[in-house]
Amino acid sequence: MMSLCRTSHFVLQPWTTTDSPHSSLYRLPNTPAPFSLRAQSGSNNGCNMILNLNLIRSAGIGLFMIGMLPLLRLLLEAILRLAPPSDFQPPAHLDAEYDFVVVGGGSAGSVVAARLSEVETWQVLLVEAGPPPPADTAVPIFSVLIHLPGYPTLFRYETVPQRNALKYSINQAAVLLQGRVLGGGSTVNGMVYSRGNRRDYDAWEALGNPGWDYASVLPYFIKSEDFIGTPPRETERFHGRGGPLGVTQAPLGTLSQHFVLAGRQLGYPVVDNTGPEQLGFPGNATFTIRDGTRSSTAEAFLRPATKRPNLHVLHSATVTQILFNEKRRAVGVLLEYNHKKISVGVRREVVLSAGALGSPHLLLLSGVGPGRHLKQHKVKMVRHLPGVGQNLHDHVSLNGLSWTLPRAEESSVQPLRLTINDVTQYIKNREGRLARPPADVLDAWVKASPMGDPLWPDIQILLFGATVAQDYGIFSPAAYNFDAYKIKNYHGEIYGERGFTMRPILLRPKSRGALTLRSKDPREAPLVDVGYLTHHDDVATLVEGIKLTLALGNTSALREDIGAKFFSKPLPECASEPVGSDAYWSCYVRHMSSTFYHMGGTCKMGPKSDPMAVVDHRLRVFGVSGLRVVDGSVMPFVISGNTNAPIIMIAEKAADMIKQQWA
Repeated sequence: MMSLCRTSHFVLQPWTTTDSPHSSLYRLPNTPAPFSLRAQSGSNNGCNMILNLNLIRSAGIGLFMIGMLPLLRLLLEAILRLAPPSDFQPPAHLDAEYDFVVVGGGSAGSVVAARLSEVETWQVLLVEAGPPPPADTAVPIFSVLIHLPGYPTLFRYETVPQRNALKYSINQAAVLLQGRVLGGGSTVNGMVYSRGNRRDYDAWEALGNPGWDYASVLPYFIKSEDFIGTPPRETERFHGRGGPLGVTQAPLGTLSQHFVLAGRQLGYPVVDNTGPEQLGFPGNATFTIRDGTRSSTAEAFLRPATKRPNLHVLHSATVTQILFNEKRRAVGVLLEYNHKKISVGVRREVVLSAGALGSPHLLLLSGVGPGRHLKQHKVKMVRHLPGVGQNLHDHVSLNGLSWTLPRAEESSVQPLRLTINDVTQYIKNREGRLARPPADVLDAWVKASPMGDPLWPDIQILLFGATVAQDYGIFSPAAYNFDAYKIKNYHGEIYGERGFTMRPILLRPKSRGALTLRSKDPREAPLVDVGYLTHHDDVATLVEGIKLTLALGNTSALREDIGAKFFSKPLPECASEPVGSDAYWSCYVRHMSSTFYHMGGTCKMGPKSDPMAVVDHRLRVFGVSGLRVVDGSVMPFVISGNTNAPIIMIAEKAADMIKQQWA
């Protein structure tokens, strides 16, 4: 019998082209990272060959995705007769110079490029690192796939270990996802349409950003929207009709109906969260879906614009540097396409729309950022701008609060449980289960902390019609980068049981982190430290959010009407604290916290007097000319809700400001 020695152990891990554990994020498009078995020294109580099951799980799911996803896409393309990717065919020849070069074709960049190309005399180039939207992204039920390891059209940024949070996550780190595909996040997100709170925008203006108050930005929300549904009469004027972006009002599922009733039993109103006030529980769900398919900015804005001869869309190309002349004016970009380095000139402006992580990274690589940091990495400084990459923050999501449903009918709470009738209905009419998100999902906005404006929510509660244990821990822990061992130890007792979760989400975090260079090599991912829960107030607010969430679960609407039973097992790592005390829940928060993929603030908008501001109120980068940033990175602080619709609003407003300047 072979014995296991203790001199080394073996870890299955992604192969990379450099020593950086992040460099696999920058491999060639659509090329999966292979896996290798690497020996590491160290002892483990007599065992010397330990296969890390977290990595085996991720590798297994990744290989499954590599094998199955192409087949699914071929099947969908053949059956559904979707709009062809050829609409986004790259130009046969790039011009030497364009009026505008838009870097990044995501939620913002696709909108900006489409709107600027409305001026027939302007030549516009949009450069996107990823491909056109694949077929699975069009079908709402398959939105769940993007969270799984191996999904190709994503940037995956792994943060540095978080000292104060994410203690149930592998390496105590978050994996931050950003779309690497035309449409960006709007192509791969959960499709929730939420604008945030009017007080968010009024506060932006109060920080020294004229024109960004709620009254000024509301017309741009309305301009982009094509609302499909019947809102309450009093909120009709807040909705847009006939805009490019499809926003569909969806009826509530059984679970969501009881969720709303639970909110009413706690005294919260039923609201149209697109209306003047957001606090409360929505009477309907709203998603960026039109006629049963996802309405991304690639489909809604960019595809119609590709018919214009003055718009060139270059996908699967990566911009590695913004080029400046001796007067600090942006005069072009350097990009890599088909294994060639190409420089493209710009006559008017470079518009940087690479996202909350990509935009500051490219600015740093181009010599715009903190001077000492640039010097440390031997990057030639164009402009000392200390705020680039700083002010990084994210909505903190709390996982683990689970309720089982012993009385539920199996078909009513099983996500991704499809029948042949569901498929047939979707093929014929674009209706049914495939035309909706993969589970019963709804968001409510509440005020958990007694401090501050009582109508300005500080917690978003996400109802999701499945638990992390429902799939026996096969896929769900990997989707959130949770440690499989810890999840099994805690949730193992309810593996396979039907149920739901309610996740408190911190809307206005005070904790701040930073994005910095790892090296000056553009293929190497930056260092990302979000600084989750480094401010004590964030923990305290989430604890209050837990108490409110538990109160919802204890209402008759959930506990009696549908038989919801709270999974009350104490978290083992927090069992030394009195269960239910603030100390216990504070410990719980630090262990079960995770990202909600709403990063922002890294190219902060602010007045010149703010030393950490990167762009002015017209989104022009301070200290240089011919360069704007247009994406979620410019938010002084992230709004109180999902970020896709606000980023589209920012892009609509920016396009108008650019047109006004160059008219």
